Formats: sequence, structure tokens, C-alpha cells
Amino acid sequence: MNKATEKTTQQLESIVAAPMRAYAAKTLDYCDQMLSAQVDAARAYSDFSVAQMRTWLDVKDADSMKKAAESQQKAATDLMERFKGDAEKMNALSQSFFQDSQKLAEDSLKSVTEATQKAAS
Repeated sequence: MNKATEKTTQQLESIVAAPMRAYAAKTLDYCDQMLSAQVDAARAYSDFSVAQMRTWLDVKDADSMKKAAESQQKAATDLMERFKGDAEKMNALSQSFFQDSQKLAEDSLKSVTEATQKAAS
């Protein structure tokens, strides 16, 4: 009876518990990376906003107004590039997580199939 219990425990570990832990670890890593990317982006956007506000605070005459407007145009271009880069980074993280999750599911299904075939024979 003890060997049967041990075998069942091992099967549950390999078929259920191990894949669940692996998926939970992947999910935690994904959430950590995505949160980090979002915090970095938020920090960059707030730094950008503060810098632009400071530029406009320095406007005192027509020449400084012209420089501030030119700075605004360059900053808008830089910000759009940052948005694009951040979107690409987050998309890559999501794609990687999806692919890793899909592989874990396939591996888990393979383990279940193998265990079922062993039990049937």
C-alpha cells in the first residue's frame, strides 16, 4: 500500500504540481518584468513632463519662446520614439510569456499522456 501511495504522490507531483509551479514561476517573472517596464516608462514620461515644464518656465522673450517651441517639437518626437520602444518591449515580453506558457502546456500534456500510457500498460 505504501508503494502505491508513493507512486501516486510522484505522479501527482510530475503531472500536476510541477507544471503548476513552473507556470506560476513564469507568470511571476512576467508580471515582475512588465511592472518594471511600466514603472520605467512612467518615470521617463514624468521626467519628460517636468523637463518640458522647466523649459517653458524659462521663456522670457521672443527668442526664448522660439527655443522653447523648437525644444517642444524635438521632445514630442523623442517621446513618440519612447512610446514606440516601450510598446515594442511590452509586446515582446507578452509574446515571450505566451510562447513559454504554450510550451509548458505542451510539456504538461505530454507528461500526462505518457503517464496515462504507462498506467494503461
